[in-house]
Amino acid sequence: MTQQPTVRRTPLNAEERARSEANFAPLVAEHLATSGRFRVSADTPELVELFQAVARRVGEMLQRPVVSYSNGRYMVITFAPGGHTPGLTGESAPSAQR
Repeated sequence: MTQQPTVRRTPLNAEERARSEANFAPLVAEHLATSGRFRVSADTPELVELFQAVARRVGEMLQRPVVSYSNGRYMVITFAPGGHTPGLTGESAPSAQR
């Protein structure tokens, strides 16, 4: 019986992380726009952190609230429930009464 070698992942350096965020954001935004959610394998804290940053960037790109959920194995990025924000759909925000 042979033992499987342990997988050791090399952490991303700052440049790789920045490029990853920039390159994943359009892909995730496209999936959200077409299907409403994006699921990815994110089984390390580093990947969870990376895709949380991607989710924030996508929310800014689409100008809609975006949330991410992780269970330690997968991460799902989707639009926030009740994510309707006044002003983003041409409606005016309620005015403050004095």
